[in-house]
Amino acid sequence: MSFSSSTSKETLGERLRERIRREGAISFRDWMQTALYDEREGYYKRSDRERWGRAGDYRTSPERSPLFASTFASHFSRLYEEMGAPVAWTIFEAGAGPGHFAAGVLRTLRDFYPHVFSATKYLIDETSADGRERARARLAEFADRVEFAALSESNEPARHGLVFANELLDAFPVHRVTMRRGKLLESFVCLNEADEFIWTEGELSTPQLASYLERSGVKLSEGRTAEINLAVEDWMKRAASVFEQGYLILVDYGAEAHELYSAPDRPSGTLRAFQGHRLVEDVLARPGERDLTTTVDWTNVKRVGEELGLRALSFERQDEFLLRAGLLEQLERMTEEMKSESDALILRSSVRELILPGGMSQSFQVLILKR
Repeated sequence: MSFSSSTSKETLGERLRERIRREGAISFRDWMQTALYDEREGYYKRSDRERWGRAGDYRTSPERSPLFASTFASHFSRLYEEMGAPVAWTIFEAGAGPGHFAAGVLRTLRDFYPHVFSATKYLIDETSADGRERARARLAEFADRVEFAALSESNEPARHGLVFANELLDAFPVHRVTMRRGKLLESFVCLNEADEFIWTEGELSTPQLASYLERSGVKLSEGRTAEINLAVEDWMKRAASVFEQGYLILVDYGAEAHELYSAPDRPSGTLRAFQGHRLVEDVLARPGERDLTTTVDWTNVKRVGEELGLRALSFERQDEFLLRAGLLEQLERMTEEMKSESDALILRSSVRELILPGGMSQSFQVLILKR
């Protein structure tokens, strides 16, 4: 929902409160959509705060090590060859942020796979204007082959290509539901007497929520809360429509439905809020200032892919994929190119978070689908 008619002095929280007073309790899905994507003050739209890196709220794999992007680039080159080495192909990256991954991929293709690089057009779909500007600056040396556009703006599908998304699906707004006395209820957001955002429950805002769980063969136990991400299907339809032959590659942290909706350590769902790399207890406090995220339902993602005619080629933990895709070989190649031993040491150190036990990669998965 747009808030453009409100005065610029009102904060996002105040505008959300005005909406609740006017309309009554709103679904958490609508609340989260506004908190993250409001054009003026949504978390992912703001330019007045640092979201990425050590000084921000989170660090993604491309920021932790250049080997993440370079290893994927090496894998992309193999996929390019499997498509018959077309004269031209397009890499679409959705949710590119400030462009760390794109820069790493393009540099690797240029330096080690020049024939793939010469055929490559790189299209970036990034919702944040701030992110687009940072990416544009970071990718200035590749300006002749980089474009910025939403996937939905692609008028005609590319004949050959791939769509890549890292930590995108977990940021889509979700509905929350809870089983109460055998009935599925939805979580809404309202206000208490102190004008604070609080939870309330009511009838489902859409029958899609119940059918989603039915399709997954899931029946929530009494008192259990779960998040339902209906936006995944629409996004995957758009992503699959941008190429005639190619791949959809998704990297995120998730679980299969049977684990996600019945694990004993997740009775209240997986909704989390982060600020300054720390978990925030009250997810409804200070909308627009915290990152909100949920765990991806891989069972649903794979089912949607199958319905769209996409064949699952592989699904594995991120660290396992990176090793299989040649991370150690890429480390050796990049180390040989380093100008100093200190740079080489930094590169080797960055590998730890990607493949060593207990690193972040063990919590992420990579799904590769083919059309």
